[in-house]
Amino acid sequence: MTEALVDEAMKKSGLVWIALPDGSRPRPAWHVWHGGAAYVLTGGAGEQPLPGLPEADRITVIVRSKDKGGRLVSWRAAVEEVPAGTEGWDEVAPLLFKERLNARPQPDEALEEGAAYTPVPRWAREAYLMRLTPTGLYPEVPGEYEPYAAVRPVPNPAVNPVRKPFMWGGKRRKADL
Repeated sequence: MTEALVDEAMKKSGLVWIALPDGSRPRPAWHVWHGGAAYVLTGGAGEQPLPGLPEADRITVIVRSKDKGGRLVSWRAAVEEVPAGTEGWDEVAPLLFKERLNARPQPDEALEEGAAYTPVPRWAREAYLMRLTPTGLYPEVPGEYEPYAAVRPVPNPAVNPVRKPFMWGGKRRKADL
């Protein structure tokens, strides 16, 4: 039953969270579910940063519910690189491009006039295509979740660490109805 849940959840979800073995916070990753495995692209200019994924042997994939958006299931995955130019690469790279919503040419890429843009040749040169295959271990399934705090946002300069300024003599407005 758990295999069917993972298969269905991965088909419906375009985004998963990947917990790398280094113990850092889980990172979001867009993927394609094809042939019973998830394929993730990392590295290269403008691609999702997943440091340590190409070197990892096993990782944990956390899948969210498409209905509620909360954690649905997590599963352990064996990690394997799919080299560029292989049959697996030629089959999966176009599927990844189709799912990639915001693929844009990089400044160093020359486009022929009237030609449609495809990042697949750049991916072959710069990026890693990783196959995440389920190992049959499921740390979390519905009703049995690990007790841990929610993933905190990554610190960034947009966060205001100081209190709001005090306003002397300010009047409250009645709510507009």
